[in-house]
This record gives sequence, structure tokens and C-alpha cells, in this order.
Amino acid sequence: MEHTSLLERILRGMALTLVVIFFMFPIVWILMMSFQTNETILRIPPQLVFKPTLANYTALITGKLTTAAGTLDIAFMRNLWNSVFLSVTSVAVALLLGVPAAYAFARHKFRGSEDIAFTLLSFRFAPALLVLLPLTLYFQKLGLANTYIGLIWVYQLICLPLILWIVRGYFEDIPADIEYAYRIAGHSWFATFRKIALPLAGPGIAAAGLLAFIFAWNNFVFALVLASADKQPVTVGALAFITSSGIQYGQISAAIVLSITPTLALALYAQRYLVEGLSLGAVKG
Repeated sequence: MEHTSLLERILRGMALTLVVIFFMFPIVWILMMSFQTNETILRIPPQLVFKPTLANYTALITGKLTTAAGTLDIAFMRNLWNSVFLSVTSVAVALLLGVPAAYAFARHKFRGSEDIAFTLLSFRFAPALLVLLPLTLYFQKLGLANTYIGLIWVYQLICLPLILWIVRGYFEDIPADIEYAYRIAGHSWFATFRKIALPLAGPGIAAAGLLAFIFAWNNFVFALVLASADKQPVTVGALAFITSSGIQYGQISAAIVLSITPTLALALYAQRYLVEGLSLGAVKG
């Protein structure tokens, strides 16, 4: 039995190691490429031992990309700031609107409530190309084309349905008797929402906000069509590295490393809330 148990632990350890290597290899390879020149990256066979360089990161930070055709001006750091601003603001607006709406859908059942909730969710299912043409026409008439306000508004198609439906489930898992007891004590529904419901659903709200931030950060199509270069996020700005003289693999790799750093740092910081929020309601008493 001990021999079998030891063999199982060894096999399990080997399997976990292979899984980690499989999923971490692309990230490690991208990180290595970010410290190499194009000549080193395109060398056959690939070299694991190389002389690292910071030229790729320097080009991104200074905004000067050197290619065979000459020096190009790139606005990667501005694109990175645009991503941070658009994602944070969009999630903040979605939380401000979506959390009270989720509480209303969870606690107050009225005629057509499920239809309204499903309609909002359908915005998340609809492909972006389905709404891009009418949105472009309306934005041009309203003066919202190529504006941060217009992009934040469009990003609600990504963030608001996600937050609404996820947070609604967390509110439904909170026993309503707790809130009723607080209301009987003479408190208003808003005080009950603020002091009872919000703290209890806090981890779930944090998890939903983090997921919405990741989806907003990764969005590509909306910003590509509805914004010019000075308003575009980093997902669109990465197209600048595909030049007439070739693809700048080193700069693309460095851009990937810099672009995933904010979401990775946020996920590591909020991982306790993410795990607790995603497991909230998994076990009901």
C-alpha cells in the first residue's frame, strides 16, 4: 500500500509538472523573446542561450521604433494608459449601475423582470460586428466618435451584463431573512442594501469586477473601429509593430509583457477575493 501511495504521488507530481510546463511555456518563451533582437528570434535553430538586450523595452518607452526602413514613432505608452483609463472607468461605471440593478433583480420580482435581465444578457452574447455599423453612425451624429466617453459607453456592452448577472447570483445566495430583520429594526431599504447586502456580496462583486476588467482590457474590435490612434488601447496599438519592413517580434513580445502586467498584478492582488467570490454560494446550508 505504501509503495502504491508513493507511486501515485510521483505520477501525480509528474502530471502536474507537465501541465505547468505546457501552460507556462508560451509565457516564458514570450518573456525570453522580449529580451532578444529580431535576428536572434528568427535564428534557426532557436537558441536558449543568448545575450539579453533592453532595446525592445527602450523602444516602447521612448516611442522610437528602429526598423530596416528607418525610425518610426509609436505611441505604445499612450495606448497602455488608454487601456488602463478605459478599463478602470468602464468597470467603475458598470459597478455603479450594475450592482444596484443586480440587487433589484435578485430581491424584487416584477412582471417582465426576467425578460429585461435576459435582454441585457443578450447584449453580451451578440457579436461585436452586429452592432458596430449602427453604433458608428449614431456616434458620428451624436459627436461621440473618437471620444473616451463614447468608448466607455460601448464598453458597457461588455462589462454591464457580466457584472449584472454574476452579482445577481451572489445576492440571491444571501438569505433574505437577514435583510428583513434589519428592515424590521427601522432601517430603510437603501441602508439595508449598503450595510447588509453589499458587505456580504463583497467578494462576489470584486470577482465580477475583476472579470469585467479583464474582458474590457482585452477588447479589440470596438476601439479599432470607433477610435483613432490617440484614443486606442494597447490591443489595437500593437498593430503598429507590423511594419512594411517586417514584423517586429521583439517589440511585440515586450509589448505583451507590459500589457499583461497590470491585469496580472491586479489578479494577484485580488486573488483572495476572486477565489472567495467565485466559490460563494457553491455550498448552501
